[in-house]
Amino acid sequence: MQSYKIFQHTRSLYLTKMAKSRFEYVRDFELDDRLLPNSWIVVRIDGKNFHKFSTKHNFQKPNDLRALELMNKAASTVMLEFKDISISYGQSDEYSFVLRKDTSLYNRRNSKIMTYINSLFTSSYVFFWKEFFEDVKLSYPPSFDSRIVLYPTDQNLRDYLSWRQADCHINNLYNTTFWALVIRGGLTTAEAEKRLCGTFSADKHEILFSEFNTNYNNEPDIYKKGTVLLRKRIKDPKHGKRRQVVLPLHEDLIQDSFWEKNHEILSIQTSQHFEWPDTVQMPDLVLKQLKLDNGSHNQREPCVTED
Repeated sequence: MQSYKIFQHTRSLYLTKMAKSRFEYVRDFELDDRLLPNSWIVVRIDGKNFHKFSTKHNFQKPNDLRALELMNKAASTVMLEFKDISISYGQSDEYSFVLRKDTSLYNRRNSKIMTYINSLFTSSYVFFWKEFFEDVKLSYPPSFDSRIVLYPTDQNLRDYLSWRQADCHINNLYNTTFWALVIRGGLTTAEAEKRLCGTFSADKHEILFSEFNTNYNNEPDIYKKGTVLLRKRIKDPKHGKRRQVVLPLHEDLIQDSFWEKNHEILSIQTSQHFEWPDTVQMPDLVLKQLKLDNGSHNQREPCVTED
């Protein structure tokens, strides 16, 4: 027994020595890419050439609810995996993930955080494709670029998210008007682009209302405001117990009221209780987390509220 222990110890020393080969010096070329401490980490993912991708896969214009909910599904998968993400915001073909200021995920290494989140999001998008596009074959793999930006103050972070939501509103108003002119107004895309050149927000509202009897304020919130993903504790409809879920909301996050209501985000506290209205259908994204899937995401109509 004693000789066996000596053998094992000698073998361990030998393997350790072998592991530290003469080639190990190449590790010195790796850069230390740890991110600054005490700052919000934002990972923004953006679809590469999604105009071509959406055309190839016949996305509905100006918005395809299936595509937006697929993005939300992929983003929620990322949030369920990485618990230090406190809030995410998505619109069109982009998503922003905010990691808490005190996170030590992967030693705050830029490359690790960015590549893991991007790869999980992209693979989830492909993995869940058939769940949302049942009759549409994925013709080629989509790809997303990603970047990391640090924001040192809470106000910086709020302004960043406000910028992305304002971008959502501006782009959606333009696209809604543009495709109304093309699909319902019979203009070519070049003619619609020329018609809208130099117009202001009020002009687009007027075109929609006077020419197409459409009140833009009545458009679904998911189109106008994008999607906010938060961790909340909600009551399970099945047994009444509180369970933490990633909850999709379509709310105005520019106003102070959003941050007052969801104070746990900036104060880095645990998820708060959320009372889901009995009169509103619970999103499929939440039902699946509660294992109460009703399988109706392809038939469900987007929620609309008055502004």
